[in-house]
Amino acid sequence: MPEHALLPENLLWLECLLRILLAMFLGFALGVERQLRLKVAGIRTHVVVAAGASLFTVISKYGFGDTGYFNAAQVAAQVVSGIGFIGAGMILHRQTAVHGLTSAAGIWLTAAIAMSAGAGMYYIALGATVVVILIQLFLHLPLRLFKEKHYNEIRICFKSTTDDYPSVIKKLFDITSFTEFKAECVDGEIICYAVVHTRKQIDANFICKTLNDNPFVLSMEKTESDR
Repeated sequence: MPEHALLPENLLWLECLLRILLAMFLGFALGVERQLRLKVAGIRTHVVVAAGASLFTVISKYGFGDTGYFNAAQVAAQVVSGIGFIGAGMILHRQTAVHGLTSAAGIWLTAAIAMSAGAGMYYIALGATVVVILIQLFLHLPLRLFKEKHYNEIRICFKSTTDDYPSVIKKLFDITSFTEFKAECVDGEIICYAVVHTRKQIDANFICKTLNDNPFVLSMEKTESDR
């Protein structure tokens, strides 16, 4: 009987299917935490990655038979490499800001947990999932120790009818220069598009108040910070 098998060999296909379902459930649990934080990689992404990683692991262990020359670790290594490509595609770099790094690492970890479930290492897969979710919840507690000092990236569009308006924007965000700046003439008005990096706390209330108090500001957008 194969290692880690719980059912008789003639029912091994059923156990393999249960392993894949377990991996998908664990991927679902990890995806819920990410989706509740409005991340791009949510439930569906984690479930699909978990299903694929566990399926490849099951195939590598039982799908090729005892040929004597096949090493199951070869398929596992290729799964790790493939997940690396998916994670790399999720990471974006804008100027000095990097976005998607935590989501990419989460996908990589989800694949590892799914592979352990596919290999029949049930306690390790379950334990790792519980630990990861608890750590994520703990690190997002509103404690001063866990508050990252990072720059918020803000994209802003405003009319510049006087030379003083760019200075007003700099003072508003407590900065000395723009990260990016573009101006164009539209219907006789100078429209400016700027990107600023600020340490100020930016939330929906701040954006709404800024738009109400400064009619020359046409729009503001805060890019996602990945945590």
